Amino acid sequence: MASALLNIGRLMKVGMTLAQHGVKFAPKDTPVPIGLRVIAWATAPYRIITAPFRAVQRGTTKQTPIARALTDLGPSYIKLGQFLASRGDLVGEDLASQLSSLRDRLPPFSDAVARQTIKQSFNQPVGEIYDEFGPAIAAASIAQVHKARIIENSQSSDVAVKILRPDIEKRFKSDLESFYFVARQIEKYHPPSKRLKPVAVVDTLADTVDREMDLRMEASAISEMRDNTKDDKGFRVPKIDWTRTSKRVLTIEWIDGIPLGDQKRLKAAGYDLEALGRHVLSSFLRHAVRDGFFHADMHEGNLFIDKNGDLVAIDLGIMGRLGHNEKRFLAELLYGFIKRDYRRVAKVHFELGYVPSYQSVDTFAQALRAIGEPIMDKSAEDISMGHLLGQLFQYTDVFDMQTRPELILLQKTLVVVEGVARSLDPKLNLWNTAEPVVRDWIESQLGVEGRIDDVRQGAEDMGTFMGDLPGALLEAERAAHSFADMAERGIRLDNATIQQLAHEQSRQNRWSRTGIWLGALSLLALAISQFM
Repeated sequence: MASALLNIGRLMKVGMTLAQHGVKFAPKDTPVPIGLRVIAWATAPYRIITAPFRAVQRGTTKQTPIARALTDLGPSYIKLGQFLASRGDLVGEDLASQLSSLRDRLPPFSDAVARQTIKQSFNQPVGEIYDEFGPAIAAASIAQVHKARIIENSQSSDVAVKILRPDIEKRFKSDLESFYFVARQIEKYHPPSKRLKPVAVVDTLADTVDREMDLRMEASAISEMRDNTKDDKGFRVPKIDWTRTSKRVLTIEWIDGIPLGDQKRLKAAGYDLEALGRHVLSSFLRHAVRDGFFHADMHEGNLFIDKNGDLVAIDLGIMGRLGHNEKRFLAELLYGFIKRDYRRVAKVHFELGYVPSYQSVDTFAQALRAIGEPIMDKSAEDISMGHLLGQLFQYTDVFDMQTRPELILLQKTLVVVEGVARSLDPKLNLWNTAEPVVRDWIESQLGVEGRIDDVRQGAEDMGTFMGDLPGALLEAERAAHSFADMAERGIRLDNATIQQLAHEQSRQNRWSRTGIWLGALSLLALAISQFM
């Protein structure tokens, strides 16, 4: 009960901030359950109290009211907003669009704090670690970056030093408790939302943030991507200085280059912007499809062209990882739409277990055709693979598809990468750029050579290797995996079952439940798409 009251207090503060910025909740004609409408009604006092302040807030920034409010709420809410911007299926396309203006920029913390963090990390003063150490040049919600210089073997080189914000772990821990609190209430009191897995959404956010708050994980990601791309012409990531890297401090090569967003400088330097646009998109797809490991924050601010003309990616704190099935899904999906082979795409969904077996392959293929055919009549510059994925996820309710967080992150990143590529070449043909990448992967992995590799790897994907075996055999394979998983992990009650048992045993707690509903007003409203 104490924990619930604490979360209620935190969320009431969130509600006040949202109202102060003029964020509106459910309109009167929005068809939402009566219990959820209570949350919208509960914001009315906040909106009345804060009405005198809202006029001042408007027009001060290009950000939307919801983006301004989350910025004021701090680092955890900035991350939440950026994450929900990719979840149009969960919060609605309108709210997702409003959240897309959210920028991860905050004032820097002091040089004194930065120097103290370095000293505590290495048990040495800054002057013994870096020969020169400058002020912060960029600051975000989790960390900030300084430029420094080191001299080794009479050679001087510049480095970038990334330092975590003080007490950031404590702040995120308390806010994540509130996020989980709200997600559980959504699943408990709004059954249709269970399919969207609100708790799993927070799990993904928490996992991402947890990795970002250990800079050794970012160094490891850089190292892995360097290994994956060492033979890729025209793409690289910075070198790591492992001796000057710890959990709270990351030191890497300083990149002297032209930001990809500075098109005037790129043109003046003689670069072909259209070729750069193709290079950005094909590099991302190659990392996702070939390596199953991709930069999940690949916006213009994190991409540079160095003096050798290489595309250099920085800030690898957020990475996406795809298993063999997910790589196959992406390759087959894109290739199937390119070739307009909707049945092939549909069969892949069933073989991988993304669509339940009791659904119809032919009906699902028909739905895919409804997505694909309108695209085929559009010009190349009007087609978006990221939005295509988004449309596909909108069919989850109709075909009882479960939300897959790893694919949501992929879709979010693909939309961003497409935007970067199109800013360089507005007429970029995404299909022509993607086709060689996905074709090569399909031929190597799903052709004869690929099937032999599958055998060597223990036939992880029997559906791919066995080709057109009867569907019953594929179902048997999936059942075997399920039984193996149960044997390894044991049979467990899921959260929904546990919550239902608790609910039946605690009917007397009605007033407590009412307090929970009223306290969770703000984030519940964010998480239910009809509220905006």
